Amino acid sequence: MSTSARTAPHASVVAPGTSGPVLVAARRSAIGTAGKSFARVSAADLAAPVLAALAADVARLPGLGDAPVREVVLGNCTGPGGDVARVAALAAGLPLNVPALTVDRQCGSGLAALEVATAMLAAAPGLVLAGGVESASTAPWRFWPPAPGEDPVRYERAPFAPDEIGDPDMGLAADLLAEERGVSRERQDAYAARSHARAWRTLTTGGFDGEVVPVAGVDRDERPRDGLDVERLARLRPAFRDGGTVTAGNSCGVNDGAAAVALLDAATHAATGGPGLQVLAVASAGVDPNRPGLGLVPAAQAALDAAGLDVRKVDVVELNEAFAGQVLACCDELGIDEERVCPEGGALALGHPWGASGAVLAVRLFTQLVRRGRGDIGLAAIAVGGGQGVAMVVRRCP
Repeated sequence: MSTSARTAPHASVVAPGTSGPVLVAARRSAIGTAGKSFARVSAADLAAPVLAALAADVARLPGLGDAPVREVVLGNCTGPGGDVARVAALAAGLPLNVPALTVDRQCGSGLAALEVATAMLAAAPGLVLAGGVESASTAPWRFWPPAPGEDPVRYERAPFAPDEIGDPDMGLAADLLAEERGVSRERQDAYAARSHARAWRTLTTGGFDGEVVPVAGVDRDERPRDGLDVERLARLRPAFRDGGTVTAGNSCGVNDGAAAVALLDAATHAATGGPGLQVLAVASAGVDPNRPGLGLVPAAQAALDAAGLDVRKVDVVELNEAFAGQVLACCDELGIDEERVCPEGGALALGHPWGASGAVLAVRLFTQLVRRGRGDIGLAAIAVGGGQGVAMVVRRCP
């Protein structure tokens, strides 16, 4: 295989168009900073109240009543194993005969779960609950099996790619990407300050209230801060390399949270006549693992192409803000005005609960397009460690 064939982005696309499933409800927990509000709440216990709230929301929809849940699909990165989705579904009080699947596409797991659900509903009708969950606070310690006579060696993350290809930490990769794409420190700090200001305004005006389910008594996002302006951010030192531009202030946090949506097949939704978001296309893509932050670019472009849309026609753009430099490089590549991204604040301010973050983007689209009617077309996209990306394009209906 040629070098160009190995490094060229590749996308896998599901494009159901007007026959695609419809998001009819969307909920999430508050997003907590690791070690704080949800310090003792397991991944399953974070997700269970969200699933229970979704099931209750669907039961209240006209014409649906007690429609049975066909499947639960949840993304998760660092949980205890044992099929977290199944544990969460049972803890939510869903019937014992409802199967559940846990998927792992690292940071893209939450949106990948919606991709799996879309494929499931293309095969057979029904109701699927899909999303993601992450509890960085309670993630188990992991060790490589020790060599004879040696102590076990603890590791904090699994490999994203083979060493011979390159497996940089996400922060270092984002810093190098920003340098290569000419994204200045000043631009990164300005973007981060804007994300915090938008999230703080949304939080304090009740803009998140309709989507947040109380979990363990917590119903308010922990990370957004008032007054985190460019001047304060400029004082922070580089976090990942000498002379770098990525800092703790223009990077996301380490967080806990859960998010999920309820998806109905198009025919069943049409019979109910209620509002929702129809999935026009979902795409996953692979890129060079050395620059994983660019993974959302080919995924987003593939999903837009499959939906027959130009990015300029998208009303709400939700890109996961892992690092300001990374998301700005992606905006430049996609031709998106950075002012259009995450209009109510993104992960730089809210936090990045890895396995849940892709689903958080979907919940945010539902709130803005359905609950508030701020347009018709939405794009959600997220980059993934190891050089991958996942994206989804939706349209408000009816």
